[in-house]
Amino acid sequence: MFKNSFYKTFVASFLAFAVLLTGAFEAVPAKANAATASESKASQIIAKGKQYLGVKYKFGAKVGNTSSFDCSSFTKYLYGLYGVYLPRTSKEQAKSGKYVSRSNLKPGDLVFFYSPIHHVAIYIGNGKILHTYGAPGVTISNLNSGWWDKHYTTARRVL
Repeated sequence: MFKNSFYKTFVASFLAFAVLLTGAFEAVPAKANAATASESKASQIIAKGKQYLGVKYKFGAKVGNTSSFDCSSFTKYLYGLYGVYLPRTSKEQAKSGKYVSRSNLKPGDLVFFYSPIHHVAIYIGNGKILHTYGAPGVTISNLNSGWWDKHYTTARRVL
């Protein structure tokens, strides 16, 4: 009887342990899949944004109007195409998502300028930002030099 009881306990313990391991191993790919989905969405947003290079800047441009943008209508429009809701102004967008340090920027993160904040851009990787302002309209700039480097304020991860 003791042998039978020991055997049943051993088998039950082994099965419980196997179930625990299966659950633990499945959790890792789910997290990896979420990161991959986020990277994919960032790539789509950036690719779509690049289609508007050269489109003129207009302060107060209406969201959804693709013949002109201001900085926050540009980000609100692009992210909205991919199911990410952002408030209308850069100041309000700077409260969205989670804080991310400059050293940990990833493509798709929003970067903000001035104090108080009144400009937003999309980090696209390799020290570059996609945004719109003044004469160039929608353009790509170097975050790590000149004016943009000196006026960087913060960044948020919204994906």
